[in-house]
Amino acid sequence: MTRNQSLNRRSFLAGSAAFIGTLAAPSIVTAASKKLRIGFISPLSGPRASFGTSDQWMVETISKHLSGGLISGGASHEVEIIVKDNQSNMNRSISVGNELLLRDQVDMLLINDGDAAVALGEIADIHGVPTMSTMQPWQAWMFPRGSNPEQGFPWTFHFFWGADDAMSTFTRLWDQIDTNKVVGDFYLDNPVGNAFADPAMGLPGFIERGGYSRVDGGMFKIDADDYSGQVSRFKEAGADIVTGFGFPPHWITFWNQAGQAGYTPKACTFAAAFLFPQAIEAMGDRGDGMTTEVWWTPNVPFASSLTGQTARELADAWEAESNAQWVQTLGYSHALFETGLNALVQSGAPKDRAAVRDVFASTRLDTVVGPVNFADSPIRNTARTQLAGGQWRKSSGKHAFELVITENTLAPDIGVESETIALPQV
Repeated sequence: MTRNQSLNRRSFLAGSAAFIGTLAAPSIVTAASKKLRIGFISPLSGPRASFGTSDQWMVETISKHLSGGLISGGASHEVEIIVKDNQSNMNRSISVGNELLLRDQVDMLLINDGDAAVALGEIADIHGVPTMSTMQPWQAWMFPRGSNPEQGFPWTFHFFWGADDAMSTFTRLWDQIDTNKVVGDFYLDNPVGNAFADPAMGLPGFIERGGYSRVDGGMFKIDADDYSGQVSRFKEAGADIVTGFGFPPHWITFWNQAGQAGYTPKACTFAAAFLFPQAIEAMGDRGDGMTTEVWWTPNVPFASSLTGQTARELADAWEAESNAQWVQTLGYSHALFETGLNALVQSGAPKDRAAVRDVFASTRLDTVVGPVNFADSPIRNTARTQLAGGQWRKSSGKHAFELVITENTLAPDIGVESETIALPQV
């Protein structure tokens, strides 16, 4: 799928105060220019499709907002965004990535999927294509590729919070509840799941260091549909808390099987599974009280460097046009385009891949998800973003459930709205 986008100076400046100084161009702008091609990869289908829910809408709205050409280096550049669905599949990611890099010869690659970023990172580095990704804890993006915080990569960059940020947030959520401090954990067998499951650096270590005891539920495959072993093990151990990592279909199946077995823990904090209101609604009344990492909500005090929209305005626009509740990934999809377009503009030479790469490395940008700061990061090629903790609560408003912030140690700019409470015991 291809979107031809308008990125013009007038609308760009009207919506982006952050760019005003750098986009001031001479009174005469060069008429002729070469087309800029941006490759965009997202999981629009498959098990991780929830993470791409707003992506096609995001491409279309940015296209409408930025119509007419991108001004950089005193010239107007037509921009084409080539959208690829990786179908939530690693092999498909490599296939469409190669198409973008080798056949379409994109000038920049934006990846809104962590597994795809891991799969394509080395390829992008080999071919010298500036690449920005998000939607995955930075450790699960960096370490599987054989690098470390001191080494980094030549052409690929990533912004997100760390797995350790989520894990420490989880234990602080549980500390607010009266439990027996017994935790059952199980994990999807993929790069993020393996990062969360790491005995020393992952959740098991945080569980033990937080004074909790652990019941190991092991790993599961992405197509798993039987969690009776975990349910039985956790119930027998009397685990008041269940945690781990997996996608909404995995948790919903587990939770249904737990209900059938009469297993009712006091807290459930399953990374990734509770990001989306649709997953909570699918559990009905039994979705009330689920706790989760909070990447982004309409209530964060941030605004887009690209459009000037506040987080609330962005969420309201999505809800009005999609007739669906806002999703956490909405903010990160938008911020991905913020960082990419900022680099093309700030480089002054958007066809010069090295110049664009250098802007990525020196970026300090206030986005709709908060500060994205590569310049001052102690982790090469990585910018850490803020993370809070929250709880889904039944609502009497326009949505069945609302996400309430209950923990903000790592996100002091985001206000706490309530204390965490235990799940209903039925």
